[in-house]
Amino acid sequence: MSARTKRSGVDGSRPTILKLSTFLASVLVLSATISPPLAAEESVGEKIKKIFSTPTPTPTPHKRKKSTTAKKESASPSPPKKKSASPSPSASPSSKAKKKSSPKPEPSETPPPPPTPTPSLSSTATATPEKGKRGAPNATLSPEAITGFENYPPKVQQLLNSALELTTRNLDYKYGSADPDNGGMDCSGFVYFVLKQNGVEGVPRDSSEQYIWVRRAGKFEPVVSRKEDSFEFDNLKPGDLLFWTGTYAIQRDPPITHAMIYLGREKKTGARVMVGASDGRTYQSQQRFGVSVFDFKMPRADKGEIEDGKMRPRFVGYAHIPGL
Repeated sequence: MSARTKRSGVDGSRPTILKLSTFLASVLVLSATISPPLAAEESVGEKIKKIFSTPTPTPTPHKRKKSTTAKKESASPSPPKKKSASPSPSASPSSKAKKKSSPKPEPSETPPPPPTPTPSLSSTATATPEKGKRGAPNATLSPEAITGFENYPPKVQQLLNSALELTTRNLDYKYGSADPDNGGMDCSGFVYFVLKQNGVEGVPRDSSEQYIWVRRAGKFEPVVSRKEDSFEFDNLKPGDLLFWTGTYAIQRDPPITHAMIYLGREKKTGARVMVGASDGRTYQSQQRFGVSVFDFKMPRADKGEIEDGKMRPRFVGYAHIPGL
């Protein structure tokens, strides 16, 4: 037994060693073959983990970006809503401003342009005098301001209405003019224009010739008295022509220098009034230069025809208009 064992120990050790070595080699081979796939498996797993881990944060920022953009977008429409709301109060003050502006025309209505013509129609001047114009403004009267005007004959009413209309134009006294378009007229030019305008034929242009015209027609009524209540005025009627001499120095025969149209008596004062063009006659104690309403007064009886070397005007009579 011992011999076999020895042999086996010597002879048998070699195969065992060889087996161990082959076993170890196979183990190493197996370990070598097994270890790289494990490493590969670990690396693939890590990569998968990284792949799954990386996409997870990617959607979150996208979602956050979307949420932020959504928030921004949601915020962006909100300011226009605020802006849209802002004009609504802005419109309200405008309406308030309009409401406030509505009472503003009330003070503008306070200055009364319409009432100004009403007193002018009664007895005052219709227009302010032009710059550099002498005397008070031209005066006018409405037909209602003349006593009994509604009872005048229709032709007389028409003639006096056209004469009064000329007093509203602010016409000056212009010697040698018989046309209101010239800006003024003289006394005989006023009479000539009004009578021709109302269809009276054969009217002369000059006051002296107008005097001759009515004398030849037998319509003239002479007045010698200096008193306003003289019987010589019994036949004086509205629409009659009035004649003066001595208003200015002139070599004329007959020496008639001034003519006007009689209106009647003013309701307010009861005084006699006339209409025409004058270079300084008075109405309501104020001198007026132009086409206007004037007082018809007789000169004072205590004064002579010549004073301070100058001839004073003298009333010579009146006449009914031929053909009227």
